[in-house]
Amino acid sequence: MISKEQIKYIRSLHRKKFRDLHQQFIIEGPKMIAESIQYAPDCLQKIYGTESVQEQLPEHVEFEEIDTKALGQISTLKHPQKQVAVCTYLPQHTTRPDFYIALDTIQDPGNLGTILRLASWFGVEHIIASKETADCYNPKVVQASMGAIFNVNIEYVDLKEEFENTNLPLFGSLLEGENIYTKNIQKKGILVMGNEGNGISSDLLPLITDPITIPKFGKGESLNVAMATSVFLSEFSRPR
Repeated sequence: MISKEQIKYIRSLHRKKFRDLHQQFIIEGPKMIAESIQYAPDCLQKIYGTESVQEQLPEHVEFEEIDTKALGQISTLKHPQKQVAVCTYLPQHTTRPDFYIALDTIQDPGNLGTILRLASWFGVEHIIASKETADCYNPKVVQASMGAIFNVNIEYVDLKEEFENTNLPLFGSLLEGENIYTKNIQKKGILVMGNEGNGISSDLLPLITDPITIPKFGKGESLNVAMATSVFLSEFSRPR
């Protein structure tokens, strides 16, 4: 049976302070564990669950059967999903592709997780984020990413410094930008998405080379940042 010390340790990974200290985070549910086995097997360390894992586990990964009570104690979910696994932080890649996303102070974990999921869907393998952006290993981010945390690299940087030292176009999501549906674009550059309430920071605005917007056809006040990201990525991915 799982020990009290193990429960205490896994519960500590619910908090960023201890995740950073131990360089580990947790994932939950059969689907997330299957994604980790497929895309990042070396990061997967140990699985605890009320049911065994269907996929073939890497040799170094141990499965420990636990009861429903223990699962509830280590899970972050209101309704735990049969399995919880401990993973090590993913390796960082600093090589920049021709097209990637920059996130300026995205604070909602659900939005960040959804953007990771969108990036994976549209083949965007790299994201840079301001240091004020939500922690990508926050359990809510990991869960919302639906496994994309394992195949999209996210790097926390000083965005101003990055923008000042790039030769790529900076496509900034702005209300007064050029219509994304009529702008002649190529999938080369950095798509900059701003904070949910305040948009792109004032110190970054002068560095934006290509302001873009999604025109409004109805009566809505605004788009959720993850929704807007999906529209932009769709347009950048569409052959022209």
